[in-house]
Amino acid sequence: MANTSYGVNAPEAVKLWSRKLFREALKSTWAYKFMGESSGSLCQIVTDTQKGPGDRVRCTLRMLLTGDGIIGDGTLEGNEEALTTFTDDVFIDQLRHAVRSGGKMSDQRIPFSVREEARMGLQDWWADRIDSWFMNQLAGSRLTTGLGRVGLQAAEEPTTGHVVLGTITSGYTTETQVGSASVSASNILSLAMIDNLVLQAKTLTPQIRPIRVDGKDCWVLFVHPEQAFDLRTNATSAGAGVTWQHIQQSAMKGGEVSNNPIFTGALGMYNNVIIHESTRVPHGGSATAGTLTNTRRAIFCGAQAAIMGFGRGFGSSRMSWTEELFDYRNQLGVSAGLIGGLKKAVFNSLDYSTIVQVTSRTRAGAT
Repeated sequence: MANTSYGVNAPEAVKLWSRKLFREALKSTWAYKFMGESSGSLCQIVTDTQKGPGDRVRCTLRMLLTGDGIIGDGTLEGNEEALTTFTDDVFIDQLRHAVRSGGKMSDQRIPFSVREEARMGLQDWWADRIDSWFMNQLAGSRLTTGLGRVGLQAAEEPTTGHVVLGTITSGYTTETQVGSASVSASNILSLAMIDNLVLQAKTLTPQIRPIRVDGKDCWVLFVHPEQAFDLRTNATSAGAGVTWQHIQQSAMKGGEVSNNPIFTGALGMYNNVIIHESTRVPHGGSATAGTLTNTRRAIFCGAQAAIMGFGRGFGSSRMSWTEELFDYRNQLGVSAGLIGGLKKAVFNSLDYSTIVQVTSRTRAGAT
């Protein structure tokens, strides 16, 4: 009987396993549901450096025209308006990891394929890395050390007007200022805070553009499970006796349920804000003042809140996959790598599509 098998680093094996690895890794990645190549995605995947050389992707934002125009037979020539544009650079770099078997005798004792287990281990590792990139960049958290966990470039702290401390909407404009302040124990996440975030999104310049989901304009709010607990149990979360339970019951009755990936796994929706929880939502604080362990920073996002890029030969369907034999062909080593990067969108020195809401948490004794 003839058997089909692929040896170490056979071209067919490399292509097969590299495609399989990233496809499964992205399925395991929580952040992938928010990614897409359109400008309407929360995290836009740009492809410029997949086609040519370079270590960065330069993204351009065009501001809205503000001129009054010319009425009637007035002269238009000489009254044209210049375009106003700003740029932001997403840097890409290489990140790799590998596993190695104990040897042929070690492999003999186990009932599974070392190659398959290596793929699954690397898959889980890459899913964790990409999810960490996504959340640390959006939150602008510089509390996490190591570029491998923050998108292969330093995270940028929230900018002026894009951070809220508790219920205070002014006076705290950067992560450093918030990091040196204290948050009242009573400033737990509430629906009223979400109302305030929506108001800010609509009144900032430029406005935070919503994401179009099944014909409906929505924003997304990422919260820590402790903040979700506070939101659910806050008896007067939106005032006048309106609670989280009331909001969700009304949404269900109104048919506001969707199979769209952005809705999948959501806690619910309030004031056109789809709420998701993640254990990766970081603490408040700053790199200079340290971690404020009694706080978490919820992250309000619109379209193009983050940008992700890949290098040549890489992308949403392929990573590098290399197999090597060591110790006189006794041990199998497997490595997987990626050239890419992810960052929060910042144009004209201002966060483009995020607002960080720093709140206290009821379980303040937890880590």
